[in-house]
Amino acid sequence: FFSRKVCFVKYSIGFIFMPGGFGTLDEFFEILTLIQTQRIPHYPMIMVGRKFWSGLLKWMAANLGQKNNFISPVDLELLTLTDDPEEAIKIILDFQRNVGAPPPIESPVVA
Repeated sequence: FFSRKVCFVKYSIGFIFMPGGFGTLDEFFEILTLIQTQRIPHYPMIMVGRKFWSGLLKWMAANLGQKNNFISPVDLELLTLTDDPEEAIKIILDFQRNVGAPPPIESPVVA
């Protein structure tokens, strides 16, 4: 599982999160932490499904931000919330056009 997540992050130029369970949340929080701590570049993180994700975002803002100051308000600006999967794809493609192609892969991925 760990190696799958490493490859998942290493070869990505953005992340789209659909509603899901603990595995989705695990990947979401790991990637958010890596971007927030500047361990990986600030790639787009898009959450598709306002109804599903808005409660978590409100909880994060209130409990991790305002109430306890564990995160900065800017940290939540790393996330984009939408109901439109096509908008999510457009955000990533626009990011790629503005930043350029990802760096070349140094070695082939072996599964």
